[in-house]
Amino acid sequence: MLFISHATADKSKSENKASPDKMVSLDFTEWKVEWQNSRPRDPYISPDGQVWFVGQVGDYIARLDPQSGDMQRYAIPEAGPHTVIVDDEGYPWYAGNKDQHIGRLDPETSNVTRFEMPEGVNDPHTMAWTSDGNIWFTVQRSGKAGFIGKLATDSGEVQIVEVPGNHMRPYGLVVDNQDRPWIAFMGSNAIGTIDPDSMQLEIISTPHEESIIRRIGLTSDNRVWWVDAGMGYLGVYNPQDKSMQQWQTPGGEAAGLYAMAVDSQDRIWYVETGLQPNRFIGFDSKKEQFIAIDKVPSGGLTVRNMVFDDDTNALWFGTDANTIGRAVVPD
Repeated sequence: MLFISHATADKSKSENKASPDKMVSLDFTEWKVEWQNSRPRDPYISPDGQVWFVGQVGDYIARLDPQSGDMQRYAIPEAGPHTVIVDDEGYPWYAGNKDQHIGRLDPETSNVTRFEMPEGVNDPHTMAWTSDGNIWFTVQRSGKAGFIGKLATDSGEVQIVEVPGNHMRPYGLVVDNQDRPWIAFMGSNAIGTIDPDSMQLEIISTPHEESIIRRIGLTSDNRVWWVDAGMGYLGVYNPQDKSMQQWQTPGGEAAGLYAMAVDSQDRIWYVETGLQPNRFIGFDSKKEQFIAIDKVPSGGLTVRNMVFDDDTNALWFGTDANTIGRAVVPD
């Protein structure tokens, strides 16, 4: 089921650039991944503080001990793993982007339990947990426009919502405190959400048709944020009054916005990957102004996804420079 809405959008190009005396800085640490040119990405922190990540090109899941720097690799041949998330028991779950499944790894035995996708659902992409331990995920290149799915982790049942139109490419995904997924549509100027009870999909148009929306985030006031890789905007949607607002990123239209996360103080962090070295940009969602511009020490090449971890007060990210990184945010 589908509902399409059009928000009241503020299309003005805000020039809200933070002045230098208002800037804060991140504290970066990067670990070089020993498996070369493997595209390490999408780190996730387990309950014991270990950092799990995938090697999308290298066909592996790996675990980093941030205290010692030691890494352990688990091969998952031909899976093309895209995202990894870790459950409360410490088991990592990955999206088998090239092999039509979601997998759960047992680190003690190296055994993988596969949860197969329905026919035609070929490339599970980005995943996020519900409060009861199930998984919402996107499927960006299957069918005419892509799919959004939900995996029941106890039974293996997969529910699929087909996206209407053509080449919508559902990409980034986060889940709110009502277990409702919010989706970034990379192939259109749109974000979307699904009612978890009715499984009805709502697609919400954003201001610029040229937008490429890859990542999405949520603040505690239930506003929905996105980064636009095509036009260089940070945008926000308020579901209460259906209004939108946008701010031009400091790097401008060609900044290539990609990875994104929200910290415990509702500050938005994202990466300008169209610039070399890549730059982390910070935005105070309450004051609605930019607060940080920081270069990735390794250069980054491309930072594709990241998460914020409360325990370490840090953003965790992977880079195409073959590193896993930690950026501690200011208090």
